Amino acid sequence: MSTINPVRVEIIRNALVAAAEEMSITIWRTSRSTVVREILDFSTAVFDAKGNQIAQSARIPVHLNSMSACLERLITEFIPLDQWHDGDIVVTNDPYSGGQHLPDIQTFRPVFHEGRCVGIVGTLCHHVDVGGGAPGSYYAAAREIFQEGIRIPPLKLAEKGKLNEAILQLVLANVRQPDETRGDLHAQIAALGVGTRALERIATKYGPDDLSKAMAALLDGSEAMMRAAIAQLPDGEGAFTELVDDDGQSDEPIRLSVRVIKSGDQIRLDFAGSSPQVPGPVNNTRAMTCSAIYYALLAALGKDIPANSGCYRPISVDLPKGSVVNAEFPAPVTGRMVVNHRIATAVFGALAQLIPDRIPAAYYAISYVYALATVEPQGRRRVYFDIEVGGWGGHAGDDGASALSCGLHNNTNAPIEMVESKYPITFLRYGLIPDSGGAGKKRGGLGLVREFRLNAAQGTLSTNFERFRYPPYGIAGGKPGSLSRTTITRKDGTKDPLRSKVSGIQVGPGDVITIETSGGGGWGDPRTRSREEIAKDLAEGFITPEAAARDYGQGAIGEAAE
Repeated sequence: MSTINPVRVEIIRNALVAAAEEMSITIWRTSRSTVVREILDFSTAVFDAKGNQIAQSARIPVHLNSMSACLERLITEFIPLDQWHDGDIVVTNDPYSGGQHLPDIQTFRPVFHEGRCVGIVGTLCHHVDVGGGAPGSYYAAAREIFQEGIRIPPLKLAEKGKLNEAILQLVLANVRQPDETRGDLHAQIAALGVGTRALERIATKYGPDDLSKAMAALLDGSEAMMRAAIAQLPDGEGAFTELVDDDGQSDEPIRLSVRVIKSGDQIRLDFAGSSPQVPGPVNNTRAMTCSAIYYALLAALGKDIPANSGCYRPISVDLPKGSVVNAEFPAPVTGRMVVNHRIATAVFGALAQLIPDRIPAAYYAISYVYALATVEPQGRRRVYFDIEVGGWGGHAGDDGASALSCGLHNNTNAPIEMVESKYPITFLRYGLIPDSGGAGKKRGGLGLVREFRLNAAQGTLSTNFERFRYPPYGIAGGKPGSLSRTTITRKDGTKDPLRSKVSGIQVGPGDVITIETSGGGGWGDPRTRSREEIAKDLAEGFITPEAAARDYGQGAIGEAAE
């Protein structure tokens, strides 16, 4: 293949990124559910004709780092590319066909120019409910994927521009909020159309040959930049083990062990010693685990590297089959972010042994997913689904951010006013938790409290939480962040502390649900924190006088006040 002018490559790269962003905006503007429209739990991307991801929107790395793996499997194992036609849409949510978990429905559409496939556009949306044993489809008691909701194998949702209504009706008949699911699916379909037209314009303007050459050059360029970033690290090894609280069905902790081996311009990660796959729904498939690994490495090394499939070429991953990081069918996986986040913090912990000044202390490391199901007087089912966050770890340059979404899931805040207008709840508290950030030379960010009262006649609560037993670790002498907890205060004043992962918990009118998330770990010896920073923390209510005396020394308060 002949070369292409680098300037032309960069122009095409920006055009492809713009196409992905156009698709993202389309979903945002046309979706129906709060999880997509407000929390922004969706992603869009552009791929070459082989399934390699070329460009992406600024959305969810845990999606984007694995969408190409799903697409490549669709092409090689299920529907060969020569069976894809103009106007076709392929859909799946099956984790064992390359997907994430059942609530994440992925759609792909090929793009043709003068009869030649020049690329593929794709979308992924987290749907508020896909059936299964619990509203919101996070069923803590699931022991196999069949209990988690409707499983869509790779198939054509549309053929040559004609929507297969039978497939759509089959899906909608198995979910609790069919109106929102229908709306979000149509938003995905609309976004595919926007992406198709954008890619067609690019192929028309620059020609299919130059487009193909530019895509190949973009992959090679990102690979070269990733190799250069890896080469700057010292050769050597780092190892780290994280313990996950449990799988929701026993008190047995889950072990995540990783060894990072860096040599020259390549890096290898070995997860030997990690726990076998567990009965509960927190297992990861290989694609899920690799998405967290890629995120951690790009976050630590990437900086200005364009994120695409080329970045992954210098990275090799060894995952024991049948383990919690490479589960085999039919293990349940809906709550996979419990383990997924901690894969990232385990990789960070190992990297800290190679580049200690560049790695922060641990962040909250869990998507605090919860769903509150109610039934309206007319019998209509409603599912209030939300995702909360916590504090980031401190790092060499500054304190950790408070109540800010980690880049791995990159979700946004659902405004409480909007939630109250749509669901039968009233918020009583929403704010930062003093003393929740780990003490250190640089303090960990604070977690938050979100408390609301049920106004309906009845409801059921499901949660997929973590950090109830093992807090976010500190680095370089920093102290760990706080633990998480969930409490129901009944109308009569009695308090029921909950486990981290539950489903089907009965909630009555007037009952109050209180969710407290973890703060991040601290970085560096707390005794070296400046008195000015301690004084500022006290003034802003980030720490209490008692915690200041405990963590920074008895004289810290008096000296800080001087």
